[in-house]
Amino acid sequence: MAELWQFNAPQLSASFASRKISPVEVAKSLLARVAALNAKVNAFCLIDEPATLAQAEASQARWKKNAPLSPLDGVPVAVKDLLLTRGWPTLRGSRTIDPNQPWDLDSPAVARLREAGAVFLGKVTTPDHGWKGVTDSPLTGITRNPWNLDKTPGGSSGGSSAALAAYMAPLALGTDGGGSIRIPAAFTGTFGIKPSFGRVPVWPLSPFGTLSHLGPMSRDVEGSAMLLDVIARPDGRDWQSLPATTRSFNEDLAAGVRGKRIAFSPAMGFATNVEPQVAALVAAAAKRFADLGAHVEQIDPPGGDPADIFRALWWGGAGFIFGTAPPEKKALLDPGLVTIAEEGAAISTRDYIEANVARGAYASQMRVFMERYDLLLTPSLAVTAFDVGKISPYDDGRSWTSWTPFSIPFNLTQQPAASVPCGRTREGLPVGLQIVGKHFDDWSVLQAARAYESADPHFADVPDGFA
Repeated sequence: MAELWQFNAPQLSASFASRKISPVEVAKSLLARVAALNAKVNAFCLIDEPATLAQAEASQARWKKNAPLSPLDGVPVAVKDLLLTRGWPTLRGSRTIDPNQPWDLDSPAVARLREAGAVFLGKVTTPDHGWKGVTDSPLTGITRNPWNLDKTPGGSSGGSSAALAAYMAPLALGTDGGGSIRIPAAFTGTFGIKPSFGRVPVWPLSPFGTLSHLGPMSRDVEGSAMLLDVIARPDGRDWQSLPATTRSFNEDLAAGVRGKRIAFSPAMGFATNVEPQVAALVAAAAKRFADLGAHVEQIDPPGGDPADIFRALWWGGAGFIFGTAPPEKKALLDPGLVTIAEEGAAISTRDYIEANVARGAYASQMRVFMERYDLLLTPSLAVTAFDVGKISPYDDGRSWTSWTPFSIPFNLTQQPAASVPCGRTREGLPVGLQIVGKHFDDWSVLQAARAYESADPHFADVPDGFA
């Protein structure tokens, strides 16, 4: 029998129902694993064993009565430290937030998980206010990639991805404003989906506006679908949330991709810096979709490089938060965040509105393009994981947007997009394939990811030293 910490969410749910294992046993196994490994990886920034075990005991009692609150009852989840969690401080990876205040509210996704009986393992790391695509901060230090501890696990959901890759959690919550679910999923060989904007309610609303999404992360596609079933439920506090769906995200998950029309764009028409090994593995993955019966056409979507649009909006959001903060507050922040906040504060109202208009034109072109295709495939990233302590493998002065040309377009367009592991380089670092769907068609993205998962053995890979 596998170790309990190796079980994924579907296996845990089935085993709880059959009484083969209990939520308390699983919680104890994972807490012990976190205690043994977190010093190496630094994924968790808050552990509260008594609270976690109390939740597991309550779940165990419900399963004994055949009265679970949901299929996720008793399943452990790691919560990104950008999300309010009742009873625990939410410090956003920042020294600017006072932990000594009432923490009596849950964000919508956390509230839905609590109602579903999930067990909260703890809070996981994020960079200062989630501002960048790697995970380190003055508050929590450097989070490391289990595949190579000298490399970054990506960000801003790097604590989530590192916890999953090290088998310290079967499920995690992530947020994604420019790739912050898909970047760490690609760097750590895990799965993550940025759902359609509004699919998962968010509150408090992000200062980065309608770029920011919230979604599930896991080591398997079905686990994320199960998590999405719980968190994709309306919450009145988010005025932009989509209506409830009566269709499970696990529905027809094994439908496959036969007959699907799939566009494959190796560079989106503008990315010139894709690492050769990344390009080769992603091309092989696209071919695998053809082998699965899809009609795959290599073609680039219109619109060109939207990085300047994104930078105006993202930098502008940082400027709104901290651009005019007093010096004593700026001194507590990640210096890189201070830099983009000051640059963002200097963006004129006209330039910001022009960026929003340009965003609308870009998204319209992409929506028209997607009328011809069911899905779009691209690399998740242009690079593999690079050294910790750096924001970019390049010295081009463009911060983290220069190596994320494939993720930021779909925050601008708000389409569902997932990263699936599609192999490893000769150096042993994971590579991700991005699967993008039509607006609001999260189901096709999950079905395609599941079809690929069934055809590619790399979903079962475990980092050396963490098996």
